[in-house]
Amino acid sequence: MTSGPIVVTGATGHVGRPLVSLLIDAGVQVRAITRDPAGTGLPSAAEVTDSVEEALHGASAVFLNSRALGADLEAVIDQAGDGGSVTRLVALSAGNADDDPERQPSRFRGDRNKEVEQLAVDSGLPWVSLRPAVFASTSADLWSAQLRAGDVVSGPFAGASFAPIVDSDISAVAAKALLGDDLIGQRIPLTGPQVFTVAEQVAVIGDVLGRPLRYQEVDPALVRDRLVAAGVSVQFADAYIALQAAAVEQPVVVTGDVEAILGRPATPFAHWVDAHREFFSN
Repeated sequence: MTSGPIVVTGATGHVGRPLVSLLIDAGVQVRAITRDPAGTGLPSAAEVTDSVEEALHGASAVFLNSRALGADLEAVIDQAGDGGSVTRLVALSAGNADDDPERQPSRFRGDRNKEVEQLAVDSGLPWVSLRPAVFASTSADLWSAQLRAGDVVSGPFAGASFAPIVDSDISAVAAKALLGDDLIGQRIPLTGPQVFTVAEQVAVIGDVLGRPLRYQEVDPALVRDRLVAAGVSVQFADAYIALQAAAVEQPVVVTGDVEAILGRPATPFAHWVDAHREFFSN
């Protein structure tokens, strides 16, 4: 158990918000970092701030979200390792961190999964790197608008397969990494309990909602153009198409790390959909 406050960067994100609550429930002091400290909806026991530099003073551990830290990532890790009170770093990386960057669309939205892991490893501090698969919440990011409008999701490569992990399961593993020593020095691949093609994921959402949903495969070039027209960068659109294409050919392996670490099975995708129906319905 750590002795000082734990700093959580990206505290209002899909992983950070549940993590803050889990740490507070465990009885530790939490310094939650967010760009807008007002009205975050975080637990009242959390110390909410927009200053990472101030939050690091006297802190015992840091959860590193590279997108949230942006250009400050290197400086924050340098400060944490500069002979202070910090005794561990837990980095949020990704299962595809070692892949070709051109197949990592999240890089073009600010995720530096490979860098945050390597900086933590090189910091001189005890470290853990979490390498989750595609988040369950990504299905809402990609498909919620279409499913609010009708019963068809159109996209590339119906056979692209993934093992989506429920975001709060990542948070629960992060809490274990921050509070105990068992995971120190590990790069931990985290997946959900089942592999789905994207067409099967849409069918699961339909089963939960009681709707006849289906996935319609369309020309990847049309999807690319649609993404760009919606405002995403060309680089993101190209990387998204490349990732989906690769996921048709590359076998997906379900890992048992979530269950081994948490002592319970990973949360099924259908359970996440049921808990977040509002993402897919008007």
